[in-house]
Amino acid sequence: MTAAGWIVFLVAVLGMTGLLVWCVFKVVSTPGSEDHLHSPADIDTHDT
Repeated sequence: MTAAGWIVFLVAVLGMTGLLVWCVFKVVSTPGSEDHLHSPADIDTHDT
């Protein structure tokens, strides 16, 4: 693989890893986020 190929590969892998880490951090560190979580039993679909 050429040097350009390695650069593109590393940028892509590091970019996706960074995005994953940022998303997980945002989900874990947001205060009050547990108030916005709903389980399927909490959802009213107005079917009945």
